Amino acid sequence: MRGGSGQGRAGWPVARAGERIGLLGGSFDPPHAGHVRLTQEALRRLGLARIWWLVSPGNPLKARPAAPLDRRIAAARRLLADHPRVIVTDVEARLGTRFTADTLARLARAYPGVRFVWLMGADNLAGFHRWQRWTDIVAGVPIAVLARPGSGLKALGSRAARRFAGARLPAAAARRLGRARPPAWTYLTMPLSPLSSTALRNRGVWPAGDGAPPGTRL
Repeated sequence: MRGGSGQGRAGWPVARAGERIGLLGGSFDPPHAGHVRLTQEALRRLGLARIWWLVSPGNPLKARPAAPLDRRIAAARRLLADHPRVIVTDVEARLGTRFTADTLARLARAYPGVRFVWLMGADNLAGFHRWQRWTDIVAGVPIAVLARPGSGLKALGSRAARRFAGARLPAAAARRLGRARPPAWTYLTMPLSPLSSTALRNRGVWPAGDGAPPGTRL
């Protein structure tokens, strides 16, 4: 991808050197309004050019196999209604990576000069220290943590939050995050959605049909 662009490789998202791109990774099994709200807040408060939804082939920390990748991608695209600043991509499957640390390292090489920002919910920060090479992730990209119901205190008291407390930017400085040299992270409160992929699966919403579950569209 010469010049930091995905052009020339069919199916790869496009980004150019100097752009700030948010990365929201996950199984999206299924995608729902909580993912949309997080994306809306990140676009509004972080000064990002675009956000990529990295729909993973599978989550190494989850025992339950995910729905087929093409089904999850199709549902995510329907939910987002082709928003021009949000890209749903299977780039992780194209890279052949299984862990976030490997994905980020490969993306950095494939898109030189692009400023990636990792996005995640507060529930993920609470267990972040269990991720493969999690300190490499913190050292490699700035991170924006967005509030999730019932996860705030646990996340901010987590091992990762304590270890990198000195690298935390105040929420008022969140637009600087994409230009910050890692380690750098911020915690953003936001309107909370009670939806979760697990709850939707347990209610039978996801297996019952091929469409995305009902929820807010961008």
